[in-house]
Amino acid sequence: MTDQQLKRLNRSKLLQMLLEIERENETLRARNKELEEKMRKRELQLAESGSIAEAALKLNGIFEAAQKAADQYVYNVQRRAAQQEKGGNRDA
Repeated sequence: MTDQQLKRLNRSKLLQMLLEIERENETLRARNKELEEKMRKRELQLAESGSIAEAALKLNGIFEAAQKAADQYVYNVQRRAAQQEKGGNRDA
């Protein structure tokens, strides 16, 4: 609407337009707030997902180290058993 068209409107029509604009503005503010909240929640979810993924990677490293230790233990036990078996055969 042009300035000339606005100047031709009476006071009640201008007030009505102002109220409509204010209602629309309130609706847009509410929608904006809602979207900001959704975005904040999504950012939290992404941050938590990252934390969970990092924790899983750390646990994976712990499990790998535990498996290596267990493998080394089994290897040492088997090696000692083989040595004792060889040594036991010499004593016989």
